[in-house]
Order: sequence, then structure tokens, then C-alpha cells
Amino acid sequence: MSRFPVVEPEDLPDDLRERVGAIAEKSGFVPNIFRALGHRPAELRAFLDYHDALMDRPEGLSKAERELVVVATSGANHCTYCVVAHGAILRIRAKDPQLADGVAANPWQVELDARGRAIVDLALALARDSHLFGEDHLAAAREAGLTEDEIWDVGAITALFAMSNRLAHLTALRPNPEFYGMGRQAR
Repeated sequence: MSRFPVVEPEDLPDDLRERVGAIAEKSGFVPNIFRALGHRPAELRAFLDYHDALMDRPEGLSKAERELVVVATSGANHCTYCVVAHGAILRIRAKDPQLADGVAANPWQVELDARGRAIVDLALALARDSHLFGEDHLAAAREAGLTEDEIWDVGAITALFAMSNRLAHLTALRPNPEFYGMGRQAR
């Protein structure tokens, strides 16, 4: 599951065992990312804190739009773990069994509404060629109706998952088998 040591939830510090346990209870399994990052508890704690601050905010982007950013940027970064895990979450949150696969495979060809297109384009501009990122990208996002707060959401989520994608590459992290089938049935 990882090139580095892994930790089972019962061996985590109490606060992390509670947090990971709540996620495992909701999903029915322990995502491998927690086992892989668990051998460095302070880093897992920081990762979870920033993840939750960005992904669970009630304001700004919807939960499905946040996952759209994760899947698009993780696809651009060729991160199998994050594409599979967050693809499952996107399928569920968007109630669309095909969206995540299209976004991960070819985000430029997938059919999105104007807002979704602006979100994906902004995220990819920052993820792929961040040294070229500038006012043109921001202007296009604003023109599509994204607020400053939503633009910040896209950028911050893109940045967090650039780190996450690279940790997954470093560790050779494999997705849990359970992720593959989640959200495949149309609702």
C-alpha cells in the first residue's frame, strides 16, 4: 500500500484515531492515505486540518465543485490514488456516474456548464503551468461568475492536492478497492 511504514488506525494518537474512525464509519473502510500518513502524526493532523478547512467550508464552491477541482488537478498530476478516491466522491456528490472519469481522462473534452468549465480551467491553469498563471486566468474566472472567495477555493484546493498528489507518488499509494465502485449507479 505504501513504500513507507503504514499505521493501523488503532495505533494512531487518540485524536487522529477518532477522526479517522469517523471517516471509516461513514465510508465503511479506512482510506489508505490515513495509514500511509499516519506514521507521522503531526503531518497527518496538519493535512486533515487543512483538508477539512478547504473541503468542508459551507461558503464558496459546492462540495461537488470542490471535488471537481481535486479530480481535474489530480488527473493532470497523474495521481491514481486521488483520481480514484476523489473520483468516487465526485460521482456521489455530483450524482453523475460518468463525470469523474471524463474529467480525469480529458478535462478539456468533458461537457460542463460554464461555471464548471471556469472552475476546471482555472484549476488546470494553476496546476499545469503555474509559472504562467496570471490576470488573464483570474479575469476569465470572474467573467464566468466566480467570486473572489470561490477563486481562492479553487487555488487553495489545487495547491493542497498538488502536495497530496506528490505524497501519493512518493509513497506509491494504492487506492482502496472499495473506491472503484462507489457512485457508479446513476441516482
